[in-house]
Amino acid sequence: MSGEPTFELLQPLFVAGEAAAMFEDRARLQGMLDFEAALANVEARVGVIPAAAAPPIVRHCRAELFDIPKLAAATARAGNPAIPLVKQLTALVAVEDAEAARYVHWGATSQDVMDTGLVLQLRPFLVLIDRDLARLSNGLARLADVHRATPLVGRTWMQHALPITFGLKAAGWLDAIDRHRTRLVELGARALALQFGGAAGTLAGLGERGLAVADALAKELDLTLPALPWHASRDRIVEAAAVLGLIVGTLGKMARDLSLLMQTDVGEAFEPADEGRGGSSTMPHKRNPVTAAIVLAAATRTPGLVATMLAASVQEHERGLGGWHAEWETLPELCMLAAGALRRMAETIDGLEIDPTRMRVNIDTTHGRILAEAVMMALGARIGRLAAHDLVEQACRRATASDRYLKEVLAEEPRVNQHLSAADLDRLFDPLNYLGVASSFVDRVLARSRRK
Repeated sequence: MSGEPTFELLQPLFVAGEAAAMFEDRARLQGMLDFEAALANVEARVGVIPAAAAPPIVRHCRAELFDIPKLAAATARAGNPAIPLVKQLTALVAVEDAEAARYVHWGATSQDVMDTGLVLQLRPFLVLIDRDLARLSNGLARLADVHRATPLVGRTWMQHALPITFGLKAAGWLDAIDRHRTRLVELGARALALQFGGAAGTLAGLGERGLAVADALAKELDLTLPALPWHASRDRIVEAAAVLGLIVGTLGKMARDLSLLMQTDVGEAFEPADEGRGGSSTMPHKRNPVTAAIVLAAATRTPGLVATMLAASVQEHERGLGGWHAEWETLPELCMLAAGALRRMAETIDGLEIDPTRMRVNIDTTHGRILAEAVMMALGARIGRLAAHDLVEQACRRATASDRYLKEVLAEEPRVNQHLSAADLDRLFDPLNYLGVASSFVDRVLARSRRK
């Protein structure tokens, strides 16, 4: 074996290709260089540096001109990549114009370069996430609408509870996804902010023109101008991590539900079946929940990454030591995991296979006991809720012990016959008659989703 180690074997499994491209080394480098180019332009316009100095600096702010392995080696010595980047940029500019090279990085500090560069990477990433959230939202809205009246076993504590509809389950997923879309919009307004404060957050190196440069720089980069630099106040970046954590948490909940619905013994919903997808290396009959596995893996890894970002937010005085450094790999990893899980889930929901017949069969698995509450409520209106609960509970035990349908056992009970006719029992044991306001809940979620 020779050459540099690579880590490409598993990346397509967990990471969306577009997100990976947004956070690769060259993209990180270009984000920092975009800051340097914008800084030179606005400082020339404001009169902080000579007008002739900006064009040579801007012309060399291109990632392909830089030696990334050399930068990496220098980063290990310098403590951050901005220091060797500025040195390489200065050297490149000096070859063309030694005078212009004097004004590279004028009045800025390493953290200004790196934080603003990161924000510039986050901006297209948030657009990508919003697009895939919208795709997932549309897919879930379709499922909720089509299956608003498709009866399904509602399960609590992993046991059969009451009939619900698959549309209601999809609407529950949809409602959470749409909340995340709202959070994403709110996040963008706060997180996409310029970082520019100089060595200690005072822009002292620019004298009285610091605010003018900051204002022009924010406009040049189309970023929010914060009230003051945020070098050691990391809530903007941590909020981004937290929102991604919430998104992945919802995706994980969906993946858990889908994997359980896809169990052989349940068989109510299935991930799309494609060539080479979800098979086994030894068992030809297997149809494994591949998307669910990938999303659950992301949901397992994500809390630790979010926790790292939270822990890193406790930083010292005006510039942090170590906490800032802990963000550099953590947030990109979290971004790529979230994007990969979201893309996988959106694709799966678009092709999800539903088996309404099996859903109805599973409702009957407990021989009518899933509708015990319906009988209890009807009977309770006549004899009181507690007395009805005890009577129906005893009937359920007898039905289980004798492997009979609950309706048959109840029909033999005199205390039931006094208040409920055979027609009443027939009506009560139709799951479609005990769905409450499930359809109205679906309507409400769909109405809100359409306004997004």
